[in-house]
Amino acid sequence: MSNTAPERGAMSVDEFCAWASISRAKFYRERNAGRIKLRKIGRKSVVVMSDAVAWLNALPEAA
Repeated sequence: MSNTAPERGAMSVDEFCAWASISRAKFYRERNAGRIKLRKIGRKSVVVMSDAVAWLNALPEAA
């Protein structure tokens, strides 16, 4: 998984999915469970970089 942060402070859902190597379906399951925060900038939905990193750090460690 590439966790290289984009230079911007937020990324689109598609950018987040590519960054985290997850599907859009998995993203929306995580969002509906309250584990990923989605914010609005005008009509666009974005994930703030600090929220993306917090989500990644909250994942369980591999055995």
